[in-house]
Amino acid sequence: MTTRARITSLGLYVPERVVTNADLAKFVDTNDEWIRTRTGIHERHYVEPGTPTSVLAAKAAQQALERRGIAASEIDLIVVATVTPDMLFPATACIVQEKIQASKAWAFDVSAACSGFLYALTVGAQFVATGVHKKVLVIGADVMTSILDYGDRTTCVLFGDAAGAVLLEPGDDGTGILDFYHEVDGSGAKLLYMLGGGSLHPPTHETVDAKLHCIRQEGAQVFKFAVRKFADASLHLLERNGLTPDQVDCFAAHQANIRIINAAQERLGLPDSKVVKNIDRYGNTTAATIPLALGTALDEKRLKAGDTVLMAAVGAGFTVGTVLCRWSGFDWN
Repeated sequence: MTTRARITSLGLYVPERVVTNADLAKFVDTNDEWIRTRTGIHERHYVEPGTPTSVLAAKAAQQALERRGIAASEIDLIVVATVTPDMLFPATACIVQEKIQASKAWAFDVSAACSGFLYALTVGAQFVATGVHKKVLVIGADVMTSILDYGDRTTCVLFGDAAGAVLLEPGDDGTGILDFYHEVDGSGAKLLYMLGGGSLHPPTHETVDAKLHCIRQEGAQVFKFAVRKFADASLHLLERNGLTPDQVDCFAAHQANIRIINAAQERLGLPDSKVVKNIDRYGNTTAATIPLALGTALDEKRLKAGDTVLMAAVGAGFTVGTVLCRWSGFDWN
């Protein structure tokens, strides 16, 4: 049998503080109806000010380790997907390695925005499937509230903070990561971005005053690209593996906008029972959305061993990510 990387544990961390649409309307020029009808979001979770991404990532990783019943010292590699690292360097993954005391692990970050978790999952899976590593932690974590401009009412209402981590281990029982298909359309880089903080616009008083260190997007164009690519990439991956959409048991899509998810669902012809939707509770948590979606599927008992899982995301870059997985199953309490 072919050795594949199997997801053998999942850990999640969502901050306690809940911010509803009504809460946002107290200091943002918006209202509950506008947000709900256009995005499907009812509430999201915020960290306490000053909480870095590494804290969320470490908590999710620790939960995944505890659920699997292994020590952090057994981990070979940590890959963290994030666009809100604690700092430009060192990598947030290095900080997480120290926080959880994964003494044997090497670590690095992946920056692919909302597709980041699937990119990191693909990278981690290669190390396991080739026999190089036995235990790899893949983490998606973002503190999006650290880069929001609350004067940009169409963007700031979309995001929340969270982290999710999966443990990858080898297996030859036919389950695990089956395939992936990723794309990049670099022409989209100018449509979803944060200008400040890098070598193009190093931080100065001027860049701070101009709010260049906040996320910006051309919402309508991002929406159109995402609606098309969610389905296109998913169908391509399924066809390459000789599968049809009706053979998918669980569609765990990036939770950016309920209308994007619904459009992909319609094009794939999937019933509600096979599509995970939790954007109403969490908003867009960027690299954390797909692990959160897997957790929701498990909570709702809609994901069991042997199920075919399709994961899809579109993010800044423009990045496109899809991963096909046969669920391995593990104790979820």
